[in-house]
Amino acid sequence: MTPSLADLRPGQTGEIVSIDCDRPIARRLMEMGLLPGTEVRVIRLAPLGDPLELRVRGYALSVRRAEAARIAIRARGM
Repeated sequence: MTPSLADLRPGQTGEIVSIDCDRPIARRLMEMGLLPGTEVRVIRLAPLGDPLELRVRGYALSVRRAEAARIAIRARGM
């Protein structure tokens, strides 16, 4: 089973492998810089675990846990 972005904990990084969402959501995520091959680091989680704050291409981005669960990654530093 391929890990997803939602499986990462704060401080962990991963490389995006694929995005398996409905086309409009996938397009929006890709427009925000979440493209296959991009390295992503989880900075922190909101108090109830949703959303996740990410560091992508030098900027901070928040993503809902449901969307993060649809982004397959190759984990690093787990």
